[in-house]
Amino acid sequence: MLLGDIIAHLDDEAVAAEALVQLNDLVLLGRVREASSQAGVAPGAFAARAVRLFSDGAADEDWITMLGIMGQSAEPGLACLRRMVEFALRPPERSQTCEHGH
Repeated sequence: MLLGDIIAHLDDEAVAAEALVQLNDLVLLGRVREASSQAGVAPGAFAARAVRLFSDGAADEDWITMLGIMGQSAEPGLACLRRMVEFALRPPERSQTCEHGH
């Protein structure tokens, strides 16, 4: 399956929800449930949003890392979802400037 096909499938809330369970990662699933609750959406919807967020905003390094992990995985679709969800769960980056206006 091509990467574009994987992303298109994971953009579906029901597919993303099922894939989250297939990850067999209770810690990650708990983090997704907490984040989805705070966002007021179902975990599957959060995962589908994570796919779109990654697709729209990930840096080149994030894509390269994900592709490398997918290449080594027996389940590249699940590896893709894991990286995209982890990306969405990252805290927002703070500006590197100081508060003195320099």
